[in-house]
Amino acid sequence: MQLFAQISDPHLSTLEGVHWRQLLSKRALGYLSWSRRRRFEHRPEVLEALRQDLQQFDLDQLLVTGDLTHVGLPMEFRQALAWLRTLGAPGEVLVIPGNHDASVAAPWEDTFSLWRDYMASDELAAGDNKLFPSLRVRGRIAFIGLSTACPKPPFMATGTVSAEQLQQLPGLLDAAREQGLFRVVHLHHSPLPGKEIWRKRLTNAPQVLQLIIDHGAELVLHGHGHRAHYDELATSQGMAPVIAVPSASAMGLHGGNAAAYNCYQVTTGGEGWQLQVRSRQYQPDRKTFAEKEVKTVCLVRRP
Repeated sequence: MQLFAQISDPHLSTLEGVHWRQLLSKRALGYLSWSRRRRFEHRPEVLEALRQDLQQFDLDQLLVTGDLTHVGLPMEFRQALAWLRTLGAPGEVLVIPGNHDASVAAPWEDTFSLWRDYMASDELAAGDNKLFPSLRVRGRIAFIGLSTACPKPPFMATGTVSAEQLQQLPGLLDAAREQGLFRVVHLHHSPLPGKEIWRKRLTNAPQVLQLIIDHGAELVLHGHGHRAHYDELATSQGMAPVIAVPSASAMGLHGGNAAAYNCYQVTTGGEGWQLQVRSRQYQPDRKTFAEKEVKTVCLVRRP
């Protein structure tokens, strides 16, 4: 038995004290959204309750599937790094960036380099900053991460998986299967076409999806939409759940889901794998997280 968890879209940073010169770009729109709505919706006290709730689980890995920031300013990357350190060491926490983190093009040294160790694969060489697709193996689970984060025009929250990642993904999936590993593909945007509106979609979702169908996976995880979703994907090697979690910090003030996260338990079975999904949701009246739902899925796999 192995246990891991997924949280997403914490939007943990604050834009208080930002100078207007830092917002002369698409970031100005993000700042307006934060000042009018997001600073009331995404709350630090919810993230603190989540951190405390996670402590009850002996996790093999914690996944953070993007959007740690609001507009991707260097100061936000520093805030996020401090928060990640409260969750665990880099080997215990694995980050995939989201579209908010790559709101505009920014110097690597001031932004994503700060998170490098939290995004890095197990075997990444010193000085190598080609982080994705990432691969970490914990016991019999292979975590394969895809980055969809890249600067987009104003009003667009789309994502794209680069051609280089698409080229490398089949080999990672095939090699993990040959080793008998439970393959978890995690990314920020949904790989299912039509799940998000046009301006929030994964632009090359059909290509990403076809690779997963052809080469197989046991589980696909994403965030981005701030809502919980459960879908099932028929791959060449059997069914794979596709699961989204809400924002990890949301109060649910504007019709969206209140903050929630999932714990996943993986065990081997006679014909494949058994996956248990435990959803835990924030309770505003109690200011704690509590179990909302438990779902068990049997994944039949051919030897």
